[in-house]
Amino acid sequence: MHTYDVIVIGAGIVGTNIARELARYHLDILLLEKEYDVSMGATKANSAIVHGGYAEKHTTLKGRLCYPGRRQFRRLNEELNFGFAETGSLVVTVDDDRAPLEALLANGVQNGLDDLEIVDGRRVRELEPELSADIKWALYCRGAGVCSPYEMAIAMAENAVHNGVDLRLEHEVQSMEPNHKGTDDRGFLVHTNQGSFRGRYVVNAAGVFADHVAGMLGQAGFEIRPRSGEYLIFARDSGRAIHTVVFQLPTKLGKGVLLASTYHGNLLIGPDASDNSPRDDTSTHIERIAKIYEQTKALYDAIDPKKFLRSFTGIRARSSTDDFIIEPLAAVPEFIQVAGIQSPGLTASPVIAQRVLELLRNAGCVMRENPEFDPWRAPIITKKELLPFPEVKHLIDMPSAPEKIICRCEQVRESEIVDALHRGIPVKAIDGVKRRTRASMGWCQGTFCRPRVAEVMEREYGYPVDTRFDIEHSGVNRVMKSELLDYLQSLEQ
Repeated sequence: MHTYDVIVIGAGIVGTNIARELARYHLDILLLEKEYDVSMGATKANSAIVHGGYAEKHTTLKGRLCYPGRRQFRRLNEELNFGFAETGSLVVTVDDDRAPLEALLANGVQNGLDDLEIVDGRRVRELEPELSADIKWALYCRGAGVCSPYEMAIAMAENAVHNGVDLRLEHEVQSMEPNHKGTDDRGFLVHTNQGSFRGRYVVNAAGVFADHVAGMLGQAGFEIRPRSGEYLIFARDSGRAIHTVVFQLPTKLGKGVLLASTYHGNLLIGPDASDNSPRDDTSTHIERIAKIYEQTKALYDAIDPKKFLRSFTGIRARSSTDDFIIEPLAAVPEFIQVAGIQSPGLTASPVIAQRVLELLRNAGCVMRENPEFDPWRAPIITKKELLPFPEVKHLIDMPSAPEKIICRCEQVRESEIVDALHRGIPVKAIDGVKRRTRASMGWCQGTFCRPRVAEVMEREYGYPVDTRFDIEHSGVNRVMKSELLDYLQSLEQ
């Protein structure tokens, strides 16, 4: 049996960051993921915020890692082209009392930030003219921003594979055991539903299932207590009037409902917070969705429910320690725990990866730099303004060609879909194309383009698309536009 130097379990934003960092060295790396694609957990269902680094206490690991992680996003986006913009963020209050904001400011300074200030209502309205005139004060962080998190994880994974990482999708880890037959054999046997693998070191980045994976060695030492958060996303350009990320003052359950424009211009609001949620239930609920809408409307009255596209839920991997867990297992230092990575895990992910590499070195993993490591990954799509329909109709109606438009709502071309399918990671579902190209993210939510995307996939791959992978056929219940509009109307009666 082949022996890998490092096996990474979990291909979310943390696991893909770690795999790419490891690819900088002469190492044999295996990245295992139980789902059919990378970025399938919290990575594809979160706020997409690159946090400032002022909210988490300096006494916590997540507080110390957030800002250093944020500082790396500009470079990473230049290398990987996943979509990142420094928009700034505001924590707003309608109260006269500035003390909570002063406390956040002081904590941010302790965390190393140098781009924080408290601004008055007049300055808030200069930054965000559409927000409520009741806002009295805000904490402004100039360097916070937004990114496309699933595109980031996909980019990380593509670049890792390009640099030699072995990615195995649909490989669910079912059991694990130390392999200590002799000095040369020291390491682990990792058993999956599709075979077993031997590795000298194992990194546990399994998200909400990290405690299950750690428990396979009999000593997790922590528990994952899932916390769900529901979101509403609105049509493209609905976020045009919102220029920063707008937070309410944090509570013990999190940062509260936020208001932001995504990297591609969709208005995004949420999340709420519900503890002890099932780890794999990503359904949404009309009462929760409507409450998020009403909370947001108090800050931004111009929100238009008719532009609502869809709802989604993210499951946060909150640990019993309420902090990141990044450390070797006490009795088995070759096993590195990377657990409890909830917010601001996306922002901290580059530094988390670097910290994991240091732990691996401390455990004896020899790392020799690979001079042939290639950090560059070309974009599949770029941010663009949509053209008027009459100007592109001929590109929609034309026969198959690279310039043919397959998705008319987002104006995604056939060449972009073909490119997405041939980047070293098999794309097994139409939703996988969606996350890579935005095809079916527009007004019609794929009614027009999904069969056309499937046709391209089947032509390129030579076999039928398995629609069981897509959300429409998953059995997950989502609040749709008609349900939200009817519910809001019933509240008015």
